[in-house]
Amino acid sequence: MIAFEALSAAETLSWALDTFARSFAIATSFQKEGMVVLDLATRISPSVRVFTLDTGRLPDETYRMIDTVYSRYGTRVEVVSPDPAEVSAMVSAHGRDLFYDSADSRQMCCDVRKVRPLARKLHELDAWATGLRREQSETRAALPRVERVDGRIKINPLVDWTTGEVDRYIREHDVPVHPLYARGYASIGCAPCTRPVTPGDDPRSGRWWWEQDTHKECGIHFDLNNRPIRIART
Repeated sequence: MIAFEALSAAETLSWALDTFARSFAIATSFQKEGMVVLDLATRISPSVRVFTLDTGRLPDETYRMIDTVYSRYGTRVEVVSPDPAEVSAMVSAHGRDLFYDSADSRQMCCDVRKVRPLARKLHELDAWATGLRREQSETRAALPRVERVDGRIKINPLVDWTTGEVDRYIREHDVPVHPLYARGYASIGCAPCTRPVTPGDDPRSGRWWWEQDTHKECGIHFDLNNRPIRIART
């Protein structure tokens, strides 16, 4: 049995690429961690698959990162979009900006625009990698490096990295950085749901800042009750 916790990020990705080949992909929203995972993986296999969730409400700068990744790595990012009929039904019933109404409404929007599209994408894969780190929030503090989620292998190569280690890798390897970091963003999601933070603030405080006493998670990894998400086979 492999002692995954003893592996480095590069060793973990090498194992995933060797084991799953084209049934493995990296999920990224082009934040710093996701870009580090992408950079590490392309050094092992330039043809590694990469996908992103296009919610339809992303900042223009995020869309430009798709071109940046292709220019730098030659990687064509697989863009995953929500079901147009599901989005239309939600907006018709609750309004385009329903997420401001309540945490439940926000979770509904995230479910339609992110969680369900991810679930459909994962049916193509046996394993996938994220940029999650234990240091990011208390909901993520106990994350394993490798876990089984509803029959698939979820890999968190940077799980034990610090913010300083992420930033150092980016500097040393000249990894492309999302432009919004230069404008004070510390965690980047949909345009209406993300804002800059001041130095010293919790990086996740810029996400859904109008919510109080809720876990700052979209539902891809954890729900509002801090329970790990299990991707349904539908």
